[in-house]
Amino acid sequence: MPHLGKRIADDIYCYIWQGRGNNCNTYVLASLLRGKRPHVIIDPGFLVNELGERCFDSLVRTMQADGLRAEEIGLIVNTHTHPDHCQATEAIVEASARSGVDGGVGQALTALSVPEAEYYSAVGEKMFAMFGMNAAKLDPCIYLVEGDLVLSNGNRKVALRVLHTPGHSPGSICIYWPDRKVLVTGDVLFYASVGRTDFPGGSITDLKQSIEKLAQLDVEYVLPGHSTELGSVVEGREKVRRNFNAVRMFF
Repeated sequence: MPHLGKRIADDIYCYIWQGRGNNCNTYVLASLLRGKRPHVIIDPGFLVNELGERCFDSLVRTMQADGLRAEEIGLIVNTHTHPDHCQATEAIVEASARSGVDGGVGQALTALSVPEAEYYSAVGEKMFAMFGMNAAKLDPCIYLVEGDLVLSNGNRKVALRVLHTPGHSPGSICIYWPDRKVLVTGDVLFYASVGRTDFPGGSITDLKQSIEKLAQLDVEYVLPGHSTELGSVVEGREKVRRNFNAVRMFF
């Protein structure tokens, strides 16, 4: 199966892409919201990639094995708007709207940073065309700015921290969960590597500053947007520290 499921906490599920073609890793933060759509998904990825692999279908099957359903997603957070991270966003919105889990009322909400929404309006169609695809329909209901994103399921509140980390794209964000010491890095930081900066809007200067910003955080898990030959999730405070040092040295 192209996706490998990995659970690092009771409420954090990692879906690591294992296919031959391109697609991003996807992360689900479970049961953080009220109602019958309690889950948050970060970067749902491609519907179908350049090799014809049905990425979203694979994700849905692997999530179902963990007891998570696409129609129970209440919030979709896109770290940035490159096709391999956001194309399936519309499919989740449509699945939630069709499901009738709340008596046919409502659907999943989409969240983007303010500068990334502006970036997508300007160059999104061109970016998708680079992959030979039509642009995805992204209609953000929530515009994220740097700071705390407070979520509640009625029994507890969770404060996720939104970090503006440009470089791979102008409005790229990372999501930090201080209580779990978990950092979702999109295409800013990988295992011993960094995101490319040669796409429109990329900047190596901005990327270096963003990585220095992330390196100041207390992190035990780095959850990157893509795997490298060395691995995917970076686990353990010491490995995280060494990873930042390696990235500083080589990139």
